Amino acid sequence: MFEPELVRAFVTVIESGGFSRAAERLNATQSTISYQIKRLESQAGRTFINRTTRSVSLTEDGEVFMGYAQKFLRLVDDAKQHFGAPKLAGTVRFGASDDFATYCLPELLARFRRIHPDVTLSVEIGISRNLVDRLYDGDFDLVLGKRALGDDGGELVFRERMNWVAAHDYDFNPEEPVQLAVFPQPCIYRATALEALGSAGRPWHIVYTCPSLSGVRAAALSGFAITPLASDFVSPELRVLPDSSGLPPMPEIEFALYWGKGGDSAAARAFGDLIRTDAGGLQQAFRVAS
Repeated sequence: MFEPELVRAFVTVIESGGFSRAAERLNATQSTISYQIKRLESQAGRTFINRTTRSVSLTEDGEVFMGYAQKFLRLVDDAKQHFGAPKLAGTVRFGASDDFATYCLPELLARFRRIHPDVTLSVEIGISRNLVDRLYDGDFDLVLGKRALGDDGGELVFRERMNWVAAHDYDFNPEEPVQLAVFPQPCIYRATALEALGSAGRPWHIVYTCPSLSGVRAAALSGFAITPLASDFVSPELRVLPDSSGLPPMPEIEFALYWGKGGDSAAARAFGDLIRTDAGGLQQAFRVAS
């Protein structure tokens, strides 16, 4: 029913934040993009985009269609890659940090499986520093993990700001030590948060430690503690504490791809290429969905 180029124009308008930027990304004119959106809405019999002179936003129907559109385009792209890519086989041993794995990794794994069904993926989730150390010991072919801003290890994939996160009804008292829920050492979230609090002279107390994102989030959701998280991993059930809370500002954090000795195989390179091209887009899709 829907032509792929019309659906791609719609997704690009939303992801880029406007018709002019979408036109630049698709190497088209703004009038062409506008015409394609009108055709798409005419085919659906619905309005998907609210237009103003300064911004665009999704209608309720547009929000629903966005989910279908992104899946549709991924399937179209997967089919092109599957039939256009060389046949690959073998095993790729991959490690990923828990926060990325919770939201974005399942879609990446599914896409790679559709494109390269004869490649076996062996995946382990853990703390970034531990995974990278094991990568250099030969346990993995590649690892996607967090690194502090300015570190030069690995290959930058995307960057996110860190925030202090708590339940919506959390009663924060700036006069008391900050109650923290964190990952165990060595964790960049944990180290960055403690360094920021120490530099600001703010007393703190670690009241909850858990190796999984779901566990740390559960502590925050219960109102038991505050936790440091990257922006894109803040689900709607949690809130970012404002600067007016008195907590020190947090720096950005980077997600980087690290290559091991087995990373030069054709299958590992193909999976690494997919992470490079898709990870940022999947982050943005999660942001829109949230």
